[in-house]
Amino acid sequence: MTLPPGGTFGVRILTVSELTLRIREALRADEGLRDLWLEGEVGRVTVSSAGHAYFTLKDERAQIDCVFFRDERLMSAFEPRAGLRIVAHGRLDLFEPQGRVQFYVESIQPAGFGDLALRFEELKARLAAEGLFDAARKRPLPVRPATVGIATSPTGAVWHDIRTVLARRWPLTRVVLAPCQVQGDAAPRSIVGALRRLARYGATMRAEGRPDLAPGVVILARGGGSLEDLWPFNDEAVVRAVVEHPVPVICGVGHEVDVTLADFAADVRAPTPSAAAELAVPDRAAVLGDLALLARRLARGAQASLLGPRQLLAEERRALERLRPDAVLAAERQRAGLLLDRATRTLVARLAAETERLSGTRGRLADHVARSVARRLATLEALAAGLGALDPFATLERGYAIVRGPDGAILRDAARARPRDELAIRLARGELGARVERVIATEEPR
Repeated sequence: MTLPPGGTFGVRILTVSELTLRIREALRADEGLRDLWLEGEVGRVTVSSAGHAYFTLKDERAQIDCVFFRDERLMSAFEPRAGLRIVAHGRLDLFEPQGRVQFYVESIQPAGFGDLALRFEELKARLAAEGLFDAARKRPLPVRPATVGIATSPTGAVWHDIRTVLARRWPLTRVVLAPCQVQGDAAPRSIVGALRRLARYGATMRAEGRPDLAPGVVILARGGGSLEDLWPFNDEAVVRAVVEHPVPVICGVGHEVDVTLADFAADVRAPTPSAAAELAVPDRAAVLGDLALLARRLARGAQASLLGPRQLLAEERRALERLRPDAVLAAERQRAGLLLDRATRTLVARLAAETERLSGTRGRLADHVARSVARRLATLEALAAGLGALDPFATLERGYAIVRGPDGAILRDAARARPRDELAIRLARGELGARVERVIATEEPR
């Protein structure tokens, strides 16, 4: 049919954008296309610089383009590889710029586990809707638990690895094992029983007044394995037992890429059992380093606090040194000597001047000069005698003594002495040690 110029015969002509928009809306309106599980073989895989993976998923008759965004890809335990048969979970949508219908992958599993993956996602969605996986209900781990509870198999390497890590990092920790099966049909009931035994043991210890013996944290652990091997940790009863446990639970199941519902329910998920043990207790090397740092800070603070009083004490000691009697006596003696020297020099100078002035008038003034000189000398002797009296040791020369008690203080009153006190007696020359035999009552000074 040929359209006439300017006419459409009632036909609605769409633009490419309008068509792709209708296709996109139709795809998104179909709820069955928003939550799909597809099984097929992976074709050629391309990973972009942003980390997104692009591949085709095909079977014997058809194929579809798939996009595996970086964030979902990094969280996946498996990588899409060419020739690998997988089960992918995601949604169907249209990439408008290229008009391409694509399957947007959210997670993948190797083929053969499709039923388990569906059960896993169904149970995960139902328990998440109840709030069992909410971050708000997660409890913080104790800093230094005195006792750690372990729920695992006693015969596997996991139990040995956990004990080794705990002993190396924090040897003070007491370990309580609740043995359980971690694989097989009986494992879920055994795991639930082990968690309940640990809860009852902790309640008993707290009731008996021994809270340090009650586990402060519990580790639920097992080694790696296939999805079927780890399936007991996806059991609903196990998940609820983890949530209901009275103390925080660390789940260390499988390897880093393994994810179970118990991981979502636990207060903390560890990538491995050994990592769970490392999260449960502190590292003693780090604690010792912190203590050493605090000790250095305390020493510096104490030194700074003592510096001021130490300086004040030194100043007081210097002041006391200046006030010691022997120091005072020495200073006064030196001052008296300086005054005597100065007076002598002055008098000698004046005498020399007078002698020179009177040398021309010896005849008539001889008697006058002699008398004047005699008076001057008498004055000089008097001044010398007065200055000598200022010398503290001159008193000692006259037979007096300075007596000090046991504390070094000068005794001026006999009543201050006690029998058997050790005394130091300073004479004009030398010093005597003496002991008080008796104290004679003193009279009031007149």
